Amino acid sequence: MTTITAQATQVYSVFIRATPEQIWEAITMPEFTQQYFYGARIEMRDGRLFSAVGDTAWDEAVLEADPPTRLVHGWTSSYDADLAAEEPSRVTWEIEPQDGGITKLTVVHDQLEGAPKTAENVAGGWMYILSGLKTLLETGTPLAG
Repeated sequence: MTTITAQATQVYSVFIRATPEQIWEAITMPEFTQQYFYGARIEMRDGRLFSAVGDTAWDEAVLEADPPTRLVHGWTSSYDADLAAEEPSRVTWEIEPQDGGITKLTVVHDQLEGAPKTAENVAGGWMYILSGLKTLLETGTPLAG
């Protein structure tokens, strides 16, 4: 049996009552991300994605940005020394408008072959992050906190 922690590609989708523009803003603006992304302040600028949690800060290359429908960036788990030592992976955010004011958000975390500890670490986290993002956008209140 294969578990998600052993997979080199992880795919997560959620439907959110929000516009693609609102979702784009929520994934690229630190005042939003800190409310649902484990306290991380994430900001896109100058072709990089800058992240900070407490005193730890790092940045990743933005590989593709097509607001408000697609964002692709590198991923290194710099918040943990063991995970940061692994090879970088990649995260793709696909934002697809649907009928009725709903948008489908799909996150694909791939290129995890050289980052097995990262694959295991993020497997449980992505659904919590996406649930928090959905809750925040739909209610104005963070999931936790």
